Amino acid sequence: MNNETEQQIDTSAIDAEIAAAEAALAAIKGKSTPPPIAPSAANATPVTPPAQPASPTPAAVAPTTSTDSLVRRINRQKFFAGYKTAFGGLTQGQVSGLESLLFSLERDKELPYITYMAYMLATLKHETADTFQPITEYGGQSYFSKYDPILADTATRRATARANGNTKKGDGYKYRGRGFVQITWKNNYKRLGDAIGCDLVNYPEKALDPTVAYQVMSYGMRKGIFTGKKLADYMSATRADYREARRIINALDKADTIKNYAISFEKILRNAISQ
Repeated sequence: MNNETEQQIDTSAIDAEIAAAEAALAAIKGKSTPPPIAPSAANATPVTPPAQPASPTPAAVAPTTSTDSLVRRINRQKFFAGYKTAFGGLTQGQVSGLESLLFSLERDKELPYITYMAYMLATLKHETADTFQPITEYGGQSYFSKYDPILADTATRRATARANGNTKKGDGYKYRGRGFVQITWKNNYKRLGDAIGCDLVNYPEKALDPTVAYQVMSYGMRKGIFTGKKLADYMSATRADYREARRIINALDKADTIKNYAISFEKILRNAISQ
């Protein structure tokens, strides 16, 4: 065993110098390889990326303004200009209501004559109090008891309710008047709902949807559902008895007023429809 005391040598300073030298060398090597330079847009060689699998194309959805099912085209600018000349200014609500009606009229294949359309618009101007929106028959819930098989105040009214399909308490209110040309009674809701393919018995409030309300009106006026009288009884390619046509809806109530509306609408439509 060596009796000399073994001296410990502090190498920390040397280690630090070595580390610094290695770091400097690494920096020099890094500078010797310049980073790649992106080519300018003008001089770049276009590179074709690898082909990617094509994504499935979703099926096209027809817009609500699709002209695929158009039977006729009604020029909106001419129509509304004509309306303002004949009847005065319009509110936004009236414009919205008329827009919906024109959309339906353009696509209704069962209207052979402009006179049909003119009379329908004239009827709606009156029946909806110029709103051109589907409406609900006015009155509180108790008012409709007269249509109810249980709540009606006379035996005759109760019997009438049952004869028209209102068989349960509350049916008078449930099947109250709704729509453009208001339908009442459960039997009528069923008959017209079946005709247009809409469940109006379980969902009578659907009669207030503008499209459904239009379909009910068009079918009813063409087929004579409301009073037994129909559009073809008063209009053809060569004639239009707008006054007597009121019998399609309600005898001759306001017949002359509606006749004058129809004359104006016929003029407006003839000017606005593309021939």
